[in-house]
Parts: sequence; C-alpha cells; structure tokens
Amino acid sequence: MSSTRQSPLVSALSLGALAVLLVAASSPVWWVSLTAPNYPPEAFPDGIRIHFSFNGVSNGCTTAPQTSRVAQETIQEDLGWRTEGGEAPKEDAAPQKDLVQLDCMHEMNTINHYVGMHPMGVGAPVERLLGKFIIAFFGVMLLGFAVPWARARTWTLGAGFAAVAGWMLLDLYALGHLSAFATEFVGEAGQYFRDPARIEAWASNVRLATGVMVAVLLGAMVFMIVGSVKWPRFQLVLGLVPAGLPLFFVGSFAAWLWFFGHNLHPWGAFTLKPFMPTVFGDGKVAQFTTHSYPHYGFGLLLLASVMMIAAVARRRWELHDEAGEKPLSPTAHPQGPTTPLGPPATAAGPKA
Repeated sequence: MSSTRQSPLVSALSLGALAVLLVAASSPVWWVSLTAPNYPPEAFPDGIRIHFSFNGVSNGCTTAPQTSRVAQETIQEDLGWRTEGGEAPKEDAAPQKDLVQLDCMHEMNTINHYVGMHPMGVGAPVERLLGKFIIAFFGVMLLGFAVPWARARTWTLGAGFAAVAGWMLLDLYALGHLSAFATEFVGEAGQYFRDPARIEAWASNVRLATGVMVAVLLGAMVFMIVGSVKWPRFQLVLGLVPAGLPLFFVGSFAAWLWFFGHNLHPWGAFTLKPFMPTVFGDGKVAQFTTHSYPHYGFGLLLLASVMMIAAVARRRWELHDEAGEKPLSPTAHPQGPTTPLGPPATAAGPKA
C-alpha cells in the first residue's frame, strides 16, 4: 500500500475557508427591501431595507440626501431621524450635519404591523442566539480537517470542541444571556400583540428549543471526535458539512419567511391571505414591491464552500490512492507460484 500523506494544498484550502467563514460570520448575508409610492427614493434611497446575518437583523438604510426637499419634509420622529439634542428641527432650519441614517427596522415593523405580521424580533430566535456558537462549531471542524495527522486531528477537535462547549454553556447559563434573551423576546413579541400568557409560552418554547439545540451541538461534537478516531475517511465529513453552510442559511431564511407569511394576525389594518414572501428576486405584496437578494456575506459563504469542496475532493483522491494496491508482477499469482505446465501448484500437490 502506498503512503500518501495529506497534501499542503488541502490544509491551505481548509485554513483559507476558515478565514473566509470568520469574516462572513460578522457580515450581512442577505438583504430585503420594500419600495412603494409613499416611500419616494428622494427620502428613502434604499427603500425600506434591512440586512440579515448570523447575528440577527439590522438596519440597511443609508441617510437620505439632506439637500432634497422631500428629505427635509420627512425629518420626523417616526422616520428615525434624530438630532443630538433629541428635538426635531424647525421648518426653516438649515440641514443638520448630525442626522443619522433612516431607521428602517422601525419602518419594516410598522409595515408588518399593518398586515398582521409579527415584528422581526420574533423570527429565528434560536438561530440568532446560537449563531456564533454554530459558526465556531463549523470552524473547529475546518481546523480539524486542515490537520494532516490523525492523532493531532483528534486532539485538535477535542480541545476546540471543549472550548466551544465551555464558552456556550458559560454564556447562555452562567452569565444568564439565555434568560436575558428570553426577556427581550417577550418585549419584541409584545409590541403589537397584547396576550402576555401566550407570549410567555412562546418565550418558554425559545428556552426549551435552545436547550435542545445545545444538547444536539454537544452530541454532534462527541460524534465528530469518535468518528474521526474510528473511521479514517470520516475526515471528509469534517470538510463537507461546513461546505453546506450556504444551503443551511437559505433553508432557514426561507422557512422563517414562510412562518411570517402564514401566521398573520387580526390586528392588521389590512387583511391579506397567507402567502409566501419572496426568497430570491422581486415580488409584490399589496402596494409594495419586494426585493430579496444575497449580500456580500453570502458571496463569502459560497467562496468558503467552493474552497472546501475542492479540498474534500483532493483529500478523497488522496485517500483513494492510499487504499489502492500495487499492480501484480507478471510472474505473480494470487493462489501460489505458477508451474510450467498448468495452473499453480497448491500445498496438497497437483491432482491426479
């Protein structure tokens, strides 16, 4: 059997994908924007735009041009414009230099409220709470895949997963961030929906689902270590699973869009039938045109995925080469030495 070690190319691709993944973890991955006649581009140059990332949802709007007439007319409290003193500028005041960007998070929640949708803070609570730990989990897998020696790989996975598990348990339970997040979730869910008992039940479900997901992550860590010890080819799993992260993100994003579109409440001023919001491309909801497209963070995820697929393919070829046998010599025979007159002789001698 040949002795083909893991090539430096495999390790380089894995470490490169890890670096790209760490940048993507703090980058906007997807963006959604709403445009309508009552939100003119002079005042809302980006429409009502929000960004989605592993950490949650954030404002995606920039500041409207201060020199436009419409922008000056829309400097109001409910549009998110502020001055340092907290007072709205006078009608004849000159454009302020300290105005902040439009608060499109507030605008999006207001629009959702009109059609009976939940506020955005209700969506993907477990994913937002555990996103950093899931990224760290994948990062340890990539680091383990990059290590070319089996024993060192096992120690790397053990130490890395132990650090992630300790960080996760400390952050969620010892420091109380899970309880604080549940309290914040209650506040977000109760912006328009006045049913404290039901909302508290939702918060309990968030705590329960988080606990289940923590157990799943801990079990997956143990499985990855045991698999790497028992099966040499299990190394390929360490690289292949993180390569599917773009699919995981889009799947979760689409599932939560479905939840928002199919769980409308009667508080809305307008009644809509349940619908599936647009995941990719342009759509239409009432008088709004929706735009939903990947951000540069998703491009980083795709780059890391391509690098890992290439690394896994290369390593699979190397493992296949290691398992291949050397070709037989012309005089060799699997059953014994060849005799001049016929088939090879056996230990019992030729048959009569």
